[in-house]
Amino acid sequence: MVRALVFDVGETLIDETRIWSRWADRLGVTRFTMLGVLGGVAALDRPHSDAFELIRPGFDLEAEQEAWKREDPDGLRVNFDADDLYPDVRAGLAALRDLGYELIIAGNQPPQAYDALTAMDLPVDAIHTSDGWGVSKPDPAFFAKVVAVSGREPGEILYVGDRLDNDIRPARAAGMWTALIRRGPWGHLHAARPEAGEADFVVDDFPALVAALTHKTAG
Repeated sequence: MVRALVFDVGETLIDETRIWSRWADRLGVTRFTMLGVLGGVAALDRPHSDAFELIRPGFDLEAEQEAWKREDPDGLRVNFDADDLYPDVRAGLAALRDLGYELIIAGNQPPQAYDALTAMDLPVDAIHTSDGWGVSKPDPAFFAKVVAVSGREPGEILYVGDRLDNDIRPARAAGMWTALIRRGPWGHLHAARPEAGEADFVVDDFPALVAALTHKTAG
């Protein structure tokens, strides 16, 4: 029986549209171009960093981020805040908590994401990031950390994310239940693949996740 839910961050909780739009402005291309190229690399199972190389060959992502930080130290740049939270997340988390689940956030995120998520005062029991753990998805060690912080058996944990490669498959390999959320480029692309059937649930949003788990509990 599922007793704890663990959530990915980007395109599960956080709408990354504004982040990628700022990158488009920074790189001097239209937002349509930036988002289209990003969708293209997602469809080809290439890392999102390849989008920068396609738009600007020879691009040094780390150097550009440092330059951007110097020029706009108080801006959001590649970061997010409460305005980027998907509108169904807060109420969805509250509904899941009312059902009695332990709720944990754990995703591949840089150091500043922890403070940003904490500032949102979401109804969750704990927040963790790959940077804080020193290990990233899909490394099995990341999911071992998930098990450790939950204090539960893997079969009592449901991992919720938008990607088959980073979320569903490694969480299943770790013995967890899984839910693929169909939003963001990867979520829509991956949900359309036959491999999406490997997930225990495929949902469009948080209300659908709540309904699926309510039905499962009732059943």
